[in-house]
Amino acid sequence: MTSFSLAHLERIVEDRAAADASESWTAKLVSAGMPKAAKKLGEEAVETVIAATSQGRGELVAESADLLYHLIVVLRIADIPLDEVMAELERRTSQSGLAEKAGRAAE
Repeated sequence: MTSFSLAHLERIVEDRAAADASESWTAKLVSAGMPKAAKKLGEEAVETVIAATSQGRGELVAESADLLYHLIVVLRIADIPLDEVMAELERRTSQSGLAEKAGRAAE
C-alpha cells in the first residue's frame, strides 16, 4: 500500500498553484478560475463513470486519479481545505447511510 494521501495531493496542488501558469498545468487551471476547473472536474467525473461501466481496471484507476486531482483543484479555488471535507465525511459516517440521508431530508 502506498503512503501517498489526499493530504499530500492537496499540498502539491497548493505549491503548484503558486507557480507560473506557463510552467504548471495546476497554476494554469487555477488562474482560469472556477468555471474552467469545475468543467474539468465534470469531464473527469463522466470519464470515471465511463471507465467504471465499460472499461478495464487500469482505466478506472487512471480516471479516478484524474477525478481526485481535479476535485482538489476545485476545492483549492473555493478555499475549502480538504480537512473540512474529511470532517463532513467523518460526521456522516458516524451513523448509517440511511439514517444520515433521513436526517438531511428533515433539515
